[in-house]
Amino acid sequence: MGPERRDGTLVQWTLVIPLKPLVLAKSRLSGAAGEGLRPSLALAFAQDTVAAAAACPAVLDVVVVTDDGLAGRELAALGARIVPDAPGAGLNAALAHGAAAARANRACAPVAALNADLPALRSTELARVLAAAARFPRAFLPDAAGIGTTLLSALSGTELRPAFGAESRARHAASGAVELGLADVDSVRRDVDTGDDLRAALALGVGPRTAAAAARLLIAD
Repeated sequence: MGPERRDGTLVQWTLVIPLKPLVLAKSRLSGAAGEGLRPSLALAFAQDTVAAAAACPAVLDVVVVTDDGLAGRELAALGARIVPDAPGAGLNAALAHGAAAARANRACAPVAALNADLPALRSTELARVLAAAARFPRAFLPDAAGIGTTLLSALSGTELRPAFGAESRARHAASGAVELGLADVDSVRRDVDTGDDLRAALALGVGPRTAAAAARLLIAD
């Protein structure tokens, strides 16, 4: 079941996913993956994230904010709408721009910012998070480390006001967004920045593109 309004109708979300140019993405994975495979992993993470998000019944559409040509083509093939990062002013500006682009097409759209590095994402778990988020004007889900954020939502008529980056959990809470204290949604919380994160995601079970890319490297124990 997807998130429902009080009148019983399904809340249909637009997800906004930001993605750096692949040559710059996931720099902290360089030690584990090397510079040769790191961009491929970053793309695979995004592909598996977008595919799982698009398969979620509560998601109407997915907007990816990126200036990377290859990533744009590959993610558009999965059904995402690609929006260039016109502000070019960092992650939060890109997310605000993506939310505005989503609402330019659908003014009353509830929107949620979602990390692009959730390769173990499960559509069923994402649906649970969005169902919980639908009860609040703004809400967020902390990452697995309990410091950052993997999802920030805003219902119709509410600005997204993203504050991602270091210690974003505290910043989103301070901004008035409600923290979603959900259990058993590990796949929505497991973002990947380091080799340890990737091992944890692989243990959860990643999507096919990440599995294929990860098979090309040996992560030291």
